Amino acid sequence: MAEFDRADVVIIGGGVVGCAIFRRLALAGLKPLLLEAGEDILSGASKGNSAILHTGFDAPPGSLEVVCMQAGYREYQAIRNRLNLPLVETGALVVAWNEEQLARLPAIVAQAHQNGVEDVTQISAEELRQREPQLAPHALGAVRVPGEHIIDPWSAPLAYALQGLAHGGRIRRGCTVSGGSFDGAWSLVTERGRITAGLVINAAGNFGDRVEAICRESPFKITPRKGQFVVFDKPAAQLVKSIILPVPTERTKGIVICRTAFGNLLVGPTAEDQETRDVAEVDEQALAMLIAKGQEMLPGLAEIGVNAVYAGLRPATQFKDYQISAQPERRWITVGGIRSTGLTAALGIAGQVGDLVAQHFHPMEESAPTWTPVPNLCEERPRPYQIGGEIVCHCEWVTRGEIEAALTGPLPAGDVGGLKRRTRAMMGRCQGFYCSAQVAAIAEGRITL
Repeated sequence: MAEFDRADVVIIGGGVVGCAIFRRLALAGLKPLLLEAGEDILSGASKGNSAILHTGFDAPPGSLEVVCMQAGYREYQAIRNRLNLPLVETGALVVAWNEEQLARLPAIVAQAHQNGVEDVTQISAEELRQREPQLAPHALGAVRVPGEHIIDPWSAPLAYALQGLAHGGRIRRGCTVSGGSFDGAWSLVTERGRITAGLVINAAGNFGDRVEAICRESPFKITPRKGQFVVFDKPAAQLVKSIILPVPTERTKGIVICRTAFGNLLVGPTAEDQETRDVAEVDEQALAMLIAKGQEMLPGLAEIGVNAVYAGLRPATQFKDYQISAQPERRWITVGGIRSTGLTAALGIAGQVGDLVAQHFHPMEESAPTWTPVPNLCEERPRPYQIGGEIVCHCEWVTRGEIEAALTGPLPAGDVGGLKRRTRAMMGRCQGFYCSAQVAAIAEGRITL
């Protein structure tokens, strides 16, 4: 325990935002300590999303969200090759399916241009059919967004965490923060004892308002917004080239059709507010709606089976914008209300936090980076099975070597979910029916399956 009982900076929450902040502060030499309640990073909101790298074309103009998204987009592009992170360059189409939606397309283009995304244009129904001939014929037109792309949602935060570790940061998993007191420094109460912190950063996602209450009466309330997804089998990915976006509403971006970096095609999400913060269940009625909606927009899906279903929770608040602020007199930084755009914005959010740290708490002097590339999981790039090795998961072509590697190193998988996110094992058609026993044998004594 002594090794972990004191840190200059403690980050609460090991989702993609917490991992990006951890990386940024470690690169600046601050030796942060990241605390995650789950047994592995990405155990909360960050484990389930649509994995799109957003341009910010449809974000509220002038918002902190669009600033962070666009900064995160630029930094991801700048560092991805050195971290071995994929980018599937698809572009996106915001498709109008009725006259009312068609009438809203010029405003979407105007908003994109206001946000500095100048290559966004409106296209006709004829051009839309040329670009995406498999779409249903009642599509009336679209807005083309060339810069929207697909990424791997799990490898990026893992790379951020590993780079933070390489620069002297520490990560403690299975460490829920339940309280704390402040007397010039923070004494945080965790299930594994007290931790003294000179500065606390709250990046606790769906529990952000409860963690905020340790410092002050929370100015925001988290109401988790559940998004359910349907993942169609591999042949479905051949039906579209672009990300197919809906015309958004005030409440949600709507239902998306897009390929995944892993060679599938997903349809979703729903948008359902709920009180439960740590359980996201799927239900047959919503999944049937998604399947029907997907087939309505992309009729070829009627001939293709569903590979998997999942649900994620987004930490929605009563505010539309991110809640990022510093409480200098309490040595506390708040990072709350980071919803579905958090994967793209994470590096930009980390930049905002770094600026707050430099302004109020510590100088930020970034050192020469040690690069920590992660294994490739993207289907469009070479994977280990192509050069040999024993295949354990035949649905997703995962080798024994990949599983062994995920269970070792500076941040080995902490639970079965972490192992899946690091390798894709047990995430294919059979959902582990054929390979789980062999995976369990390999992982025996290291994690519980």
